Amino acid sequence: MSEWLVLALAMAAACAVVLAIVVINNRRVPEDDDPSETPDVLEYMTMMIGVIYAIVLGLAIAGVWEGRGAAQESVRQEAQAMHEISARAAVYPAEVRDRIRSDVDAYVSYVVHHEWTHMTEDGELSDEGTTLLETVRRSVTDYHPANDFEGQAYQPLVDQVSVADDARNARGQNAGETMPGVVWFGLIIGALVTVGLIFTLQIRRTGRELLLAGLFSVLIAFLLFLIWDFDAPFGRGVSATSSPFTDLFPQITK
Repeated sequence: MSEWLVLALAMAAACAVVLAIVVINNRRVPEDDDPSETPDVLEYMTMMIGVIYAIVLGLAIAGVWEGRGAAQESVRQEAQAMHEISARAAVYPAEVRDRIRSDVDAYVSYVVHHEWTHMTEDGELSDEGTTLLETVRRSVTDYHPANDFEGQAYQPLVDQVSVADDARNARGQNAGETMPGVVWFGLIIGALVTVGLIFTLQIRRTGRELLLAGLFSVLIAFLLFLIWDFDAPFGRGVSATSSPFTDLFPQITK
């Protein structure tokens, strides 16, 4: 099922439930009931709870968005490091240079075409990707420079392998969902409490009041969906992409 369809159904359901409760409650209100008699302290508590929940929602959205940005940055660093390895190997003899570049291309191709799917579905890195990166490491470290010029390029190449390994580990840590279950529990309970409190304000069945009640519930549903969508940096609609790899290694897409 499309994520946008899930969003539409969730917002429609939230709006329908709220409006149904408003209409049902309104039928039970006596004709001589005065809405202006709502205690001031109740209005104050409703407002404060709404403000607190809005802050919590804002922090949650900022957290998952920052997590997505960190995930994309780790992909960029990994791709850049692999590109540097391939480029700096130019000072080595043709046989060594071609072997390093071939191993780099094999690793990048596997990440883009296979590991990315595995990561989004299972929330973890694959053993094959780790093995291919280790092959790149051995290709770089096992060669003994033949002269000072090659020796000057050796350590930077080893350093770039370490950078790629570190960025890969960071990508693996961000592969699954980042929001703890207890936070989701608080967000959902907070949404139910916040939406439920609007019924204490004696909403009538006027078009304006029904519209505001429906829009409020739809907004809450949309924000929760937004947090859920960002919660898996590599696995859902607005997710980190493998474009840094394909941009720096266009040959792997051919």
